Amino acid sequence: MTALTGNGTAQALNDKLAGLDLAGRLAFVAELGGRAVFTTSLGIEDQVITAAIGTERLDIDVVTLETGRLFKETVDLIDETEAQYGITIARYVPAQDDIDAYAAKYGLNGFYESVEARHACCGVRKLKPLARALEGASFWITGLRRGQSGNRADTPFAEFDADRNLIKINPLADWDIDRIKAYVADNAVPVNPMHNRGYPSIGCEPCTRAIKPGEPERAGRWWWENDEKRECGLHVHEAAASTIPAPSAV
Repeated sequence: MTALTGNGTAQALNDKLAGLDLAGRLAFVAELGGRAVFTTSLGIEDQVITAAIGTERLDIDVVTLETGRLFKETVDLIDETEAQYGITIARYVPAQDDIDAYAAKYGLNGFYESVEARHACCGVRKLKPLARALEGASFWITGLRRGQSGNRADTPFAEFDADRNLIKINPLADWDIDRIKAYVADNAVPVNPMHNRGYPSIGCEPCTRAIKPGEPERAGRWWWENDEKRECGLHVHEAAASTIPAPSAV
């Protein structure tokens, strides 16, 4: 495989992917060589990508971060999706030693008390498992869309992630929610029933609420914080999670 690193390569991929449909974008990445990993949170966008991967039988690893605090509906959807598409969704879980160290420092639900504590929790339950999931990957495929939040309004189809030394692919960057819903309906894609109960964006149970009429799609995530650009750290180029004492080797 030709080395695919740096902003120049990412820009070339961005231009190429812009002219393809969803299946074409995913197939193109799958055929480039190197390990391609799709991380799904089982949200409606991610279910569209999983459906395309499963239907087209593409050589892309599908993984999820099973944080230990997901809604039951989300966990149940993993099994349903695997059965429908005949695929395996690899589950990456946090290390118990890390959870124990977090609880000792902040308290199990300390994420409500400060942004630092919340970032640290996301670090333990998401960022560290993500690092394991992406080991050896050349491409990281996500369900990011420009319409999800103001912080994601400029999402490209491809970008170089210097922190992880891989190319991040966002094949739904230009899709709006109406197009997502139409694809789901046309292709009988299984989705989380919570979407019909006012949860357009679903994360961990303690950190997600239904949105109110007129609120942005991600307003229900970490709702007690005031920063409109709040993220868990998966999609920001910084060390969003605080270091906790005595992390385990995983």
